[in-house]
Amino acid sequence: MTKKKRSKKSSSQKQAFRGLVEVTRSGMAFVIVEGLTKDILVKQKNLNTALDGDEVLVDVIRPAKGTARMEGVVTDILKRRKTEFTGTLEVNKGFAFLVPEKGAFVPDIYIPANSVGDAKTGDKAVVRIVAWGEKTRKPVGEIVEILDASNTNDLAMKEILVESGFPLNFPDEVTAELAEIKEKITTKEVRKRKDFRKYLTFTIDPADAKDFDDAISIRKLRGGNYEIGVHIADVSHYVLPDTPLDKEADKRATSVYLPDRVLPMLPEKISNELCSLRPHEDKLTFSAVFKMNEKGEVKDHWLGRTVIHSKHRFTYEEVQDIIETGEGPYDKEVLLLNKIAQTLRKERFDEGAINFSSQEVRFQLNEEGKPVGIVIKESKEAHQLIEELMLLANRTVAEYVAKIKVHKHPVPFPYRVHDTPDDEKLKVFSVFARKFGHKFDLENPDTIARSFNKMLQLAKGKPEQHVLETIGIRTMAKAVYTTDNIGHYGLGFEHYCHFTSPIRRYPDVMVHRVLAQCLENEIKPDKHMEKKCKHSSEMERKAMEAERAANKYKQVEYMQQYIGETFEGVVSGVAHFGFWVETVATKCEGLVSIHNLLSKDEFRHDEGEYALIGLRTGRKFRIGDKVTIRVLAANLAKRQLDYDLAEELEVRSKKKDVGTRKAGSRSRKKEVRSKK
Repeated sequence: MTKKKRSKKSSSQKQAFRGLVEVTRSGMAFVIVEGLTKDILVKQKNLNTALDGDEVLVDVIRPAKGTARMEGVVTDILKRRKTEFTGTLEVNKGFAFLVPEKGAFVPDIYIPANSVGDAKTGDKAVVRIVAWGEKTRKPVGEIVEILDASNTNDLAMKEILVESGFPLNFPDEVTAELAEIKEKITTKEVRKRKDFRKYLTFTIDPADAKDFDDAISIRKLRGGNYEIGVHIADVSHYVLPDTPLDKEADKRATSVYLPDRVLPMLPEKISNELCSLRPHEDKLTFSAVFKMNEKGEVKDHWLGRTVIHSKHRFTYEEVQDIIETGEGPYDKEVLLLNKIAQTLRKERFDEGAINFSSQEVRFQLNEEGKPVGIVIKESKEAHQLIEELMLLANRTVAEYVAKIKVHKHPVPFPYRVHDTPDDEKLKVFSVFARKFGHKFDLENPDTIARSFNKMLQLAKGKPEQHVLETIGIRTMAKAVYTTDNIGHYGLGFEHYCHFTSPIRRYPDVMVHRVLAQCLENEIKPDKHMEKKCKHSSEMERKAMEAERAANKYKQVEYMQQYIGETFEGVVSGVAHFGFWVETVATKCEGLVSIHNLLSKDEFRHDEGEYALIGLRTGRKFRIGDKVTIRVLAANLAKRQLDYDLAEELEVRSKKKDVGTRKAGSRSRKKEVRSKK
């Protein structure tokens, strides 16, 4: 795509900034610049083709005066957030236009005849912009895919992915590169690696998983210790730097997991075949191998490239059954690994990690992708077995790289960091927690972590557990990728990275490459590492937004069958215009608008109370409160559920009955008078 050349302006007259465009619902835009207290206002006419989320250069044309913002004009598009759009086609003789969905703030995209094919007016399509700049005032595009409008679920999921900036298909150059990759593992390659094929190795994954990127090996050593290997798919062996495959993986940065599909970061030939650690196949891996005793004490470790041969593929349910019954395939090894994992887990929490419980809600889908049920998955010991060994491997790799210096400087490396909680949010939360009898020591990060764990332990099983956990998590900073190693507060680790999932996360691929350079003593510092880290963090956020949007779609689709019915729920969020309620039975969240409340009260959003409070009545709706709701509406197009309070429904019904009786009484009196 062509970039608009930056106009030559005197630096003494105009000030230029680099930032991200944010387009509001009204169409007004702002450029968010790191370090500026106020965003730069940009009118529609001065956006010069920039769209929401684009990285741009902006010249200030009107400096700030008093309380007014600076106003600017976009002079260059540095990076497009997305290049693919969904919409409806209008086909003419020799050309077509894609009319994007409402609210996209994208002009109609011109499609030349050579890309129209068999498309018809009214078809839903995905179109990729291929030119847009000085020479092409209107965007020019090509049709990527005609969407099946009759399959509403497939259409909705694809629109969500494209909305979030994830391309649905891999470019032709990636497909061409895939065809050239040698699948056979050569003897020469095996000689370069430590051979683990004769040792017991197995994978533990969800029942529906296809990309197995980690495996565990275990063997007993002389003297009573054990060698436990964490073996990770060696994606960096197949995905080489600066190739089309690598550039596409970097661009996507992550796989996206929707309720009915996975949009992979890497093509299926890599993710599900070459690199997937399938049973009874030789596979190339990058490994962290630990010499440990039964107490989980690490006596020694080794990092390097390996070759493995998985003997068995476990599901989490199968491993959990072995843990609970003590019987099953390789039961002695599984039970020993579980014992070690539980010891590591306890040590982690004793050393300051925060023990938030995790619960995953998934939909049961039929063959058409329609939700027919809800499954609530909790973290059990089988999940914790894998989690603790992966955490140990990630931590060990980060500790190793952190010690290495190049020209007296740290090696640029994609650490996974988690900052301490925001002071203001924490103060508000500590006041709220005190109402339930929980006292917080805010003196330093260690005492804060201990206070969290004590609160979570004491609240377990009590009515306030859910609200304290929910709001507690919201006080936390977001974990991100960066070369600035500030540690991981939530895990209680001084050094941490992501090493264990290179099939689905690009930072793990970068970690593998840096680790390989360090082990071979051939370090080539990547000057663009921080930029790549920021991009990966941003794409991770977009993937989470897409996953939330898809889950919301399924919630709305599922609750359509229950319109008019009542459910027990818990207040899950508050805003000045209403509050959200999550139903206990279906875990589906909807909004109760203050306009639907009977009492025509004015409500104040009290952030300290996490509540809406009526100014006249004192009526309060606080996060964690139990309520009974009625399903009012389920709008699939807007992915929105609307609820009202069942108790108010009863009051309305009684008022209606009273009104009917009064009307009947007046009618009878009138009839008597007429007879007289």
